[in-house]
Amino acid sequence: MKSSRIVITGLGLTSPNGNNLPEFRQNLLAGVSGVELIEVRYMGAQPAGVCHFDPLKHQKKKDIRIGTRAGSISIYCAREALADSGVAWDRFPKDRAGVYLGITEHGNVETENEIYNISLFKYDTKFWTHHHNPRTVANNPAGEVSLNLGLTGPAYTLGAACAAGNLGLIHAAQMLRLGEVDLAFAGGVSESIQTFGIFAAFKSQGALASHPDPTRASRPFDKKRNGIVVSEGGCIYTLERLEDARARGAKIYGEIAGYCVNSDATDYVLPNSVRQAECIRRAIAHAGLTPAAIDIVNTHATATPQGDIQECQAIAEVFAGCPDVNVNNTKSFIGHAMGAAGALELAGNLPSFDDGLVHPTINLDELDPQCELPGLVANEPRPAKRVDAILNNSFGMLGINSALIVSRYRA
Repeated sequence: MKSSRIVITGLGLTSPNGNNLPEFRQNLLAGVSGVELIEVRYMGAQPAGVCHFDPLKHQKKKDIRIGTRAGSISIYCAREALADSGVAWDRFPKDRAGVYLGITEHGNVETENEIYNISLFKYDTKFWTHHHNPRTVANNPAGEVSLNLGLTGPAYTLGAACAAGNLGLIHAAQMLRLGEVDLAFAGGVSESIQTFGIFAAFKSQGALASHPDPTRASRPFDKKRNGIVVSEGGCIYTLERLEDARARGAKIYGEIAGYCVNSDATDYVLPNSVRQAECIRRAIAHAGLTPAAIDIVNTHATATPQGDIQECQAIAEVFAGCPDVNVNNTKSFIGHAMGAAGALELAGNLPSFDDGLVHPTINLDELDPQCELPGLVANEPRPAKRVDAILNNSFGMLGINSALIVSRYRA
């Protein structure tokens, strides 16, 4: 019988402040933001998180021209994760590998930009690209990975709003446990900064961040926070069953210990702290742990006034009487990478198993009293008494909640 233990054996990422895990982690510990100003059509300069990876490292110019930004991010991260894992891909059966990528949305960028371009030619369809359909289907990012890797197993995306990065990992773990695949490329990706629509929608909601210094625009828990910094990014992991990883002597970053996904069923946008607390508790129970056994809680907090408060209420309820639980936030460094957020934010915390440090929440000048948590790590890294279990929160619109726990690997 195959093991139900699923482990992380490789990791590839691109973020606004790093294109690999060592660089990303170094900048998190050093307090380096990756947010900058970009020009958004019709809106002018806006703070955003931009990735500066080299797509030509793993793609040809023709493939980049035909494909999508999300596809390039996915290919870069998947190829980096594969190399990091040490899997002998030339000998691996390609039908036994799967791609499971969380996305917030896909196709908006391409459709919006193509409509703008054709408007310059009085909507003459001869100027409409024949690549539109494969670019805009929801499975595009995973499909581009399958084409690039020659992978013939299942390859698809999971739409889960801003909980999607966690969902990619959760779904992959389930597929491995079912024996559907022997290797999974799992995580989340987003190209959200390429579309005017996302910026405009957050602006109309009063939820788009602004600040004279873009590196200080993302301010979760701060009393003067004023909204979301839209970012792009990606993080893809290789997951395997434990016996397969051990058989090839793979290094192991950690073990998928527990998870939960639930729904608020109360509002399109506003979160529900009761349902969030339920999600966190069930993930902890699924891992066979207690709240006191969690060492780091990486928050979803996006720097929206009400969203941060609701999550803090949930965390305070679940971890009451647990003084050694450390709480941090990664969006303060890179903004909100939407479908990639959960996967990227987990990655930034995994090195804590080795260095024992908890990266901080930056840009926290004046703590909102309603966001006060005993274990909140502010502005400077903090040594932890122990790091054996990391809990990653990711929540999204339409009331989807996810909590994922990765534990230190023990033989």
